[in-house]
Amino acid sequence: MKPVVALVGRANVGKSTLFNRLTGTRDAIVADLPGLTRDRHYGDAKFGGRELIVVDTGGFEPQKPTGIVAAMARQTMQAVAEADAVIFVVDLRAGLSAQDHDIARYLRQAGKRVLLAVNKAEGMSDSPRLAEFHELGIGEPHPISAAHGQGIRSLMEAVLEVLPPPAHEPEEGDEGERPIRLAVAGRPNVGKSTLINAWLGEERLVAFDQPGTTRDAIRVPLERGGRRYELIDTAGLRRKGRVFEAVEKFSVVKTLQAIADAHVVVLLLDATQGVGEQDAHIAGYILDAGRAVVIAVNKWDAADRYQREQFERSLEQRLAFLRYAPRVHISALKRQGLGPLWKAIGEAYASATRKLPTPVLTRLVLDAVAHQAPKRAGAFRPKLRYAHQGGMNPPIVVIHGTALEHVTDAYKRYLEGRIREHFQLVGTPLRIELRSARNPFVERDT
Repeated sequence: MKPVVALVGRANVGKSTLFNRLTGTRDAIVADLPGLTRDRHYGDAKFGGRELIVVDTGGFEPQKPTGIVAAMARQTMQAVAEADAVIFVVDLRAGLSAQDHDIARYLRQAGKRVLLAVNKAEGMSDSPRLAEFHELGIGEPHPISAAHGQGIRSLMEAVLEVLPPPAHEPEEGDEGERPIRLAVAGRPNVGKSTLINAWLGEERLVAFDQPGTTRDAIRVPLERGGRRYELIDTAGLRRKGRVFEAVEKFSVVKTLQAIADAHVVVLLLDATQGVGEQDAHIAGYILDAGRAVVIAVNKWDAADRYQREQFERSLEQRLAFLRYAPRVHISALKRQGLGPLWKAIGEAYASATRKLPTPVLTRLVLDAVAHQAPKRAGAFRPKLRYAHQGGMNPPIVVIHGTALEHVTDAYKRYLEGRIREHFQLVGTPLRIELRSARNPFVERDT
């Protein structure tokens, strides 16, 4: 499971700049939820061979905030509660402030692993002003410049040292030995916990937790039909309060972790509510993570004819990129449709882990080219010569040839369709990589 690193500090110290530096993008918002876009951003980062989830937060005022500042403080506190490590960002040029002391006091009480990043230190890494930040009692200050990338490597090396060690993943040959990790993801109140209760055959409060406490995605072992599963519930923290109630019941970071850690994700939708932007964001992350997915439409029995028509229309519009995913209509409350859902989950997992023999793949590609050759690009016509499997979960097909950089996306989709049809791949993304042979006559030494 990906560890979580939260960026915390008062306003205008450079947290967002550091966030962009770590994620390698200026548009790395993974979760776009009402009330969160201004103060919390989620992004993926990779450093030292480890993948991380980085959380950017708004300006933090832990001491009796009011109004929108209070709402921002609550969200920052939740980010700290969810984090495995916290980077406390301060401003070297502005110097130490009373607010920095308040934040440091809160972080010490939270009992988290905290790294102190002294930003805007370009050209001042040996400045005596760094010494005053020892007053915070957080530890050794790390001088950095988020804008210029200075000191980021040493800071992240220190972060990796305090993170929990990565969980051991069994080798590929042990795939049949370990349980299938099955995550249930969706918006608040679509019935995730009800579905898990229906699978378990008992009532369990898998979505409830105490306000402000850390909570990992709950994992429940299950054996069905001689196959072992590990259910991962992604329902988040629950708190009282009208404005942020829906947001806080949906813990974004835990959902991202559960999706990345799963073999198969059940994307649970509400037939009475249609497909919203939040559903599309979750679906997009499932696609980016390369997870097999089954779309389960809950509360189908409670939807009238008009709602069902509207739902199907919104599904086609917002989740067109998941056309390969099987759709199952269920009622978690009445335990209807669970048999077809389990069948779809099994087929999606089998497709994601299917072995694609090299001779069969090569013959499929050559037959596809014979039926429809790729378009010529100027003086170049791409030539596809052979293919092999480059990985599984998701399946990766590597095609070798010449001038393959001129193959269009439309032609790649055509090849994907032929491969999917032959191997009956359902519920899993299929990635095609094109590798051109090096031209020996290019860039020769003269």
